Amino acid sequence: MKVLVVDDDVVSRMMLMHQVDGCVRAEILEAEDGEDAWRLLADGLRPDIVFCDLRMPRLDGLGLLARLRGSAATAGIPFVLVSAASDAETLEQAGRLGADGYIAKPFRIDAVRAQLDKLAPGAGEDPQAVAHRLGITLERLLVYFAGLRRQLIDARTGGGPGAARLAEGCATLGLMESAALLRAGDAGAVAHALDALERQDALARKAADDSAC
Repeated sequence: MKVLVVDDDVVSRMMLMHQVDGCVRAEILEAEDGEDAWRLLADGLRPDIVFCDLRMPRLDGLGLLARLRGSAATAGIPFVLVSAASDAETLEQAGRLGADGYIAKPFRIDAVRAQLDKLAPGAGEDPQAVAHRLGITLERLLVYFAGLRRQLIDARTGGGPGAARLAEGCATLGLMESAALLRAGDAGAVAHALDALERQDALARKAADDSAC
């Protein structure tokens, strides 16, 4: 597993690298700003997760995110925005550009671990964790699953929303690997998302039944 940490402040960068190292066994790489990170990516680096600061010289976090999502070779890389800013406009813009997560400065290791657990290769976010993150019940989550299922079925037959919109829905509901495949334009992404959704739906139903007992 490879994790790229991007921050122009060396102390913040070292702190985040240390916290990542405390959470997972990974090769941790660093870049001093967005341009430095983009050079590494253009040279072929394919990290499993990018943690990137928002405000940096030359190329900021949102600028790097836009470049990642705009290139087929890097569009599927999970991206976590890191910032002391938590205003709604910044978070909304990051969501529109395709950010997969957000952590606030100063760093808390539980927040870092939560993003790694959610975005690690092959990981699917636990439905109960998804419901908690969204502030909804498991029953409401099942309704959201049903809505996404309809969109994916429509997409399979050539209708419905585009891949970017579907990827946003998958990421919101914890289907991170499917979201990455959709962003990358993978031919089997919709089928993958449907399979992943059915697994999560079954887990959510079981959790809801267990909590009702």
